[in-house]
Amino acid sequence: MKKLAILALTLLLFGAIGAIKPVKAQETLTVYSYNSIEPWMKQIIPIFEKEYGVKVNLVLIGDTGEVLNRLILEKGNPQADVVVGIDNSYLQKAIQAGVLEPYKPSDVNVIPKWIINDFDPSFHLTPYDYGAIAIVYKKDIVKNPPKTFEDLLKPEWKGKLIVEDPRTSSTGMAFLLWTIGAYGDRWLNYWEKLKENGVQIVKSWDAGWEMWDKGQAPLFVSYATDPAYDACEDKNIPPKIGALFLNGTAYVQIEGAGIVKGAKHPELAKKFIDFLISKEAQEKLPTTQWMYPVNKYVKPPACFNYALNVTKEVKLSPKEIGQNYKKWLEQWTELMVEGKSPNEITGTPASTTSGTSTTSSGGHSICGPALIVALAAMPLLLKKRK
Repeated sequence: MKKLAILALTLLLFGAIGAIKPVKAQETLTVYSYNSIEPWMKQIIPIFEKEYGVKVNLVLIGDTGEVLNRLILEKGNPQADVVVGIDNSYLQKAIQAGVLEPYKPSDVNVIPKWIINDFDPSFHLTPYDYGAIAIVYKKDIVKNPPKTFEDLLKPEWKGKLIVEDPRTSSTGMAFLLWTIGAYGDRWLNYWEKLKENGVQIVKSWDAGWEMWDKGQAPLFVSYATDPAYDACEDKNIPPKIGALFLNGTAYVQIEGAGIVKGAKHPELAKKFIDFLISKEAQEKLPTTQWMYPVNKYVKPPACFNYALNVTKEVKLSPKEIGQNYKKWLEQWTELMVEGKSPNEITGTPASTTSGTSTTSSGGHSICGPALIVALAAMPLLLKKRK
């Protein structure tokens, strides 16, 4: 009887042990983005981790162009679940590369329809912020800033403009598209003159900002919210940083986040996309990204009133960008890096490329990649480190 009792107890213990379920390992969501998004991510990732009981592995990879190139290189064996920070300048390249899995957020109605329509109605990427690029300067150094694209070609600004490389920087790509929108098929001729006037090309926004801040050049392609940043962060009222739109026109960026095709955690990735446009995450965006939040129920702080209003548009449709971005970047490289002339690049006789013109139209207060749509109640701004 004693042996039977011991046997029964042993079986009972093994049965109890076998009934214990193994602890599920904490899921890890891998997010790719550009370096300067870190302040926003540092504030919102802990909230997401706590809410869903997961770990977020944030991988920062230089600038936007570098992030997308990394995704393309890893296409056969994706390492990321989510990518954050691809804007309308790189949108078509990302879609055509086949590295994104479409997903329409559950609470998409918080985003104004004009942003969705101007950005990506197919939802390969979900917009989470927007704003305009501008030329910035320090008011105590630059007393009479240039007003037009042509002004930048004057001898007084020789070697004094910093521009990001469009091959690696979304800010640089946006400036390239701004000039293409202004000059049409004569944009190469304009860039040739910029080159002759000593324009300084840098790899990223961060590198350019550092040069500009150290006084290595007085003009920098940055964002329309830089004065707001100066007012909010450095408490300079009025701001010491000035910003301007060339020819009174602007090119507006819309940034999005998407699920990487072949993601290891697609359901968790969907939750992260939903979270990025939530009020909780969007409220922390204006003073970390220095962009407008897309959630219509979130308003930026009062210091954003120091940013520039967009009143005229530069129109470049997503289709036009998609069809031409590769050619434009190749031509830019041939001109700026390889030293070819516009005529050598295009095979066009010099007599047909003389002269310049600008093509922009007004009547709206905010532009997207296809058009600028009115948003009269809200000044357009941006200051983001990309």
